[in-house]
Amino acid sequence: MKKIVLISTLCLLLDQISKCILEQLLNLNQTKTVIPSFFALTHVRNEGAAWSLFAGRQIFLILISILSVILIYYFFIKNKKINHFDFISYGLLFGGIFGNLWDRILRGYVVDFLDFTIIGYHFPVFNFADICIVIGMFIVIIQVWKDSDNRN
Repeated sequence: MKKIVLISTLCLLLDQISKCILEQLLNLNQTKTVIPSFFALTHVRNEGAAWSLFAGRQIFLILISILSVILIYYFFIKNKKINHFDFISYGLLFGGIFGNLWDRILRGYVVDFLDFTIIGYHFPVFNFADICIVIGMFIVIIQVWKDSDNRN
């Protein structure tokens, strides 16, 4: 469990530091192109979840975040032998969840700034915590899939 706490703390710190740096570099809604037609830094506030779902429902999103951490711990970590990939995936998940939860509780919104356009599709702006959540979930899904194949 100590490894999970260490990884999640590191993710939380990197997320919050990146958001503080971004807020010093760009005003709200300001964009700085890094790679034309591909990547920019854009300072936005997201009052919802991914793709601004549930915008303005901060209490609901805070409760969902807390419930997610409890359920992940209870069903996937508590009283289970976890491997190296599990430490990484759960550390990333918790770090990402706590990074965005921190914003929701202290700011009332989540700071997003990574702005990509790939093959003409403009992705919703996101942050480091979102990356941690996606990678963590990806690793969990692969591990669950591998475990189910090993049981058959």
